[in-house]
Amino acid sequence: MKVDLRSDTVTKPTQGMLETMMSAPVGDDVYKEDPSVNALEKRLTEMFGMDSALFFPTGSMANQAALKLHTNPGEQVICDKYAHIYNYEGGGASFNSGISCKLVNGQRGMFTAEQAKECINPPDFYHSPLTSLIEIENTTNKGGGACWDYQELLKLRTLASDHGLGFHLDGARLWNALIAKNESAKLYGEIFDTISVCLSKGLGCPIGSVLIGKQALMDKAMRVRKILGGGMRQVGYLAAAGLYALDHHIDRLHDDHIKAKELGAALEKSPKIKLVEPIETNIIIFELNNDVDEVTYLEDLNKHLISIIGMGSNKLRMVTHLDYSEAMHEKMLKLLPII
Repeated sequence: MKVDLRSDTVTKPTQGMLETMMSAPVGDDVYKEDPSVNALEKRLTEMFGMDSALFFPTGSMANQAALKLHTNPGEQVICDKYAHIYNYEGGGASFNSGISCKLVNGQRGMFTAEQAKECINPPDFYHSPLTSLIEIENTTNKGGGACWDYQELLKLRTLASDHGLGFHLDGARLWNALIAKNESAKLYGEIFDTISVCLSKGLGCPIGSVLIGKQALMDKAMRVRKILGGGMRQVGYLAAAGLYALDHHIDRLHDDHIKAKELGAALEKSPKIKLVEPIETNIIIFELNNDVDEVTYLEDLNKHLISIIGMGSNKLRMVTHLDYSEAMHEKMLKLLPII
């Protein structure tokens, strides 16, 4: 039995999702004539209580579009040193928008409003880049699926408003945070200017992200998507998967979180494990003892048909997801303490 815990992106559509996709009404989305895409965008707009939404093929493209909507070349975005837009989007911030990142030394991908305030460059000091945006990621990927405290986000909203800055949320795994913290999507729609949400991670869709935001920004989003190569035609087959996932795959994220915590407990029983980072959602990051070789450990797992991610420096990552079955879970719980 193969077990793939490299990421929650490895999931495949369920039978119900496939049937919904194949029966979806479609049209040309570049002309905004795809009824399934329009329905998905309307659904998410209402869910978050925001003005408008736009379907994108990838989360990275949705984030890159948001950066471009909020900034001009030469300006700067404040984000954590672990931020996806800085570490995992191919340098797109500089390539696509001509902006730089002011990195905050946060904890597990999260920082305080006070730290962000210290990163704002004086607007009348022309030697430094003009600060124009604060960006946060919830849950944090490199931070091990950690969830932001909403009260700190409110402080960041106030800070952004006081200084005339945009406020963007990379919500690739926001669904996990909503379940873990028992919060509503509307809470986030009230404080952010733009939010990107991913459908192809915890929700199990084959592809797709959606950028949601205030109308003044979203009026330009379709042009930016076109520039980035994201204009699609009969993409309603994929949007239908998103609609199915919103109906069937959000509440079940709680199961992924439980399994992740159980995996963490199993890892703590292993003499090879130095540390298991706190587990809030579906990501487990752990560190091997200094005398344990990361490559050898991964090879030992592969012998048992288990795939996870090596992050370097003896840190590794596992991510639970829709296709991680109970049988796979039992196998992992037995092996992890002794492998």
